[in-house]
Amino acid sequence: MPYVNIRITREGATAEQKATLIRGVTRLLQETLGKNPATTVVTIDEVDTDNWGIGGETVTVLRGARK
Repeated sequence: MPYVNIRITREGATAEQKATLIRGVTRLLQETLGKNPATTVVTIDEVDTDNWGIGGETVTVLRGARK
């Protein structure tokens, strides 16, 4: 039973986009590894940009610096 966890920043991914990700990952596992879609679990965690850090800075700060 494959379990895939996708983490993205919480910035407005729509329900449709997330459903597309879930379908696509499920299909990829089926086509590439022969995994059964009925037992494939995909979760999506959305993380606030204040809670995601890269290189010692939050994503909020990093994206603000680019403006």
